[in-house]
Amino acid sequence: MKLLLIDGHYYVYRSFFAIQNLSNSRGEPTNAIFGFTKTLRLMIKHLQPDLGAVFWDEGLPQKRMELQPAYKETRKEMPQPMIPQLDFIQKLTPLLGFRNISLPNTEADDLMGCYALAACKRGIEVVLATNDKDLFQLVGSCVKIYTTAKADLASSKDTFALLGEAEVTAKWEVPPNLIGDVLALAGDSVDNIPGVGLGRKTAAALIREFGGLEALLGKIDKVKNQRTREKLLNARDQILQNRQMVELDCDLELPVAIDDLRIKPEYPGLIAALEKCEFKSLLQEVRDEAARMTASQQPEFGLQL
Repeated sequence: MKLLLIDGHYYVYRSFFAIQNLSNSRGEPTNAIFGFTKTLRLMIKHLQPDLGAVFWDEGLPQKRMELQPAYKETRKEMPQPMIPQLDFIQKLTPLLGFRNISLPNTEADDLMGCYALAACKRGIEVVLATNDKDLFQLVGSCVKIYTTAKADLASSKDTFALLGEAEVTAKWEVPPNLIGDVLALAGDSVDNIPGVGLGRKTAAALIREFGGLEALLGKIDKVKNQRTREKLLNARDQILQNRQMVELDCDLELPVAIDDLRIKPEYPGLIAALEKCEFKSLLQEVRDEAARMTASQQPEFGLQL
């Protein structure tokens, strides 16, 4: 069994900015809808998962806001043409065969972490479709990251990659379970988590040398570079707070049972939705697929002797 967990907002934003000037005859923007639909269908082709869900941010967790009130406040507002497309996409997702999953005041990465760990306990293979730094901490024998980024592909002929423990370790220069320690030092400008004046490479080198953040903070006097020692000493409280910020909350109750996540497209509704968007080639592709599925499900009537 394979479970595909998709970071919804990441792929909506990526689609919106990757595809420009696409709209239907009524002048309604459809670029994000087109990119998101193509991407999810491509994931199914690449991975052939049995189970899947799309996860959405629904506010910010109280715990992180209390620790750092400025958390994510530097993020720009959603572009106006994206807003109606996001609403359409969230209605389209079940027609593509995936459940939408979110909880109030909860971020998608925490929920994805909960499902990943729960699935691993049952021996289900997990693929995370995301670019979220925090989720790279979960990579291991049971969990991999799906990516189509050119920098992560083994060759120019590849169209996607699954990043396992070896690939993530090479990318981050520390094992996955120590990525949170690196982020505690380097910070995360995307989420407005302040660093302590150390770059990611320097932070990773320190974590590797000392074996982890706790050991590093317990032996700051052993750090060779004087300026680095001073930064660590002056920012000790900030570092510990950052470590709490990047820790995934994997103790949430699953709002939808894993067994209820079987991927099953609803072709009549999907075709009707794509007709509204006027995606000619994509629409024909889905119609042909629906016809093949219908034909394969028809009972065979033969002459019985």
